[in-house]
Amino acid sequence: MLVDDQPLIRYGFGLILGGEEDMEVVGEASNGEEAVAAARDLRPDVVLMDVRMPVLDGIEATRQICAEMPGVQVVILTTFDLDEYAFEGIKAGASAFLLKDADPEELARAVRVVAEGDSVVAPRVTSRLLEEFVRGSAAGAAPADSACVSELTPREVEVLEAIASGCSNAEIASRLFVSEATVKTHVGRVLSKLGLRDRVHAVIFAYENGLVRPGGREG
Repeated sequence: MLVDDQPLIRYGFGLILGGEEDMEVVGEASNGEEAVAAARDLRPDVVLMDVRMPVLDGIEATRQICAEMPGVQVVILTTFDLDEYAFEGIKAGASAFLLKDADPEELARAVRVVAEGDSVVAPRVTSRLLEEFVRGSAAGAAPADSACVSELTPREVEVLEAIASGCSNAEIASRLFVSEATVKTHVGRVLSKLGLRDRVHAVIFAYENGLVRPGGREG
């Protein structure tokens, strides 16, 4: 679903994504209020969400959608690399960022990655934005929340630390000498036990709780 108050942007994104064999644009909205209502009716897999819109902004719309419809993944659309409002989108539950000037291949790839929930770094600015977000959160991070982390097995902690270090499932499998299928199972259990939406929020959890520090060094 495409959410932006500029019809030309929705039209352009619609042409690109609608032309992909494995994608379908199921709806559009011009403000956050319309977006929440449409998401309830359509239950899209992915929402591309603009931030600055009339009636209801994209941050609040993201918050409502993510709270009410956990199966819907939101990608925040931003104009600038370090848009402060985009940071709020992650806090609200969004799974990634995407620059509005992304090329068609990058746009389609980002949607696929978020839909699969299989990677943190999809659009070209996600890693930079996420690094800035977690760096600020982790500046005075306390030791990991033992009540939460204790729910994880030692192997699941290893998987969480690897996710937070930016490893893909294939890289985690190679690191831990297990199959990718086993990694996917562990990732699912980590998210479930910690009550996290996706890998992006697993990364945030790991940084905020001191399991991984900025720069990729595990705690």
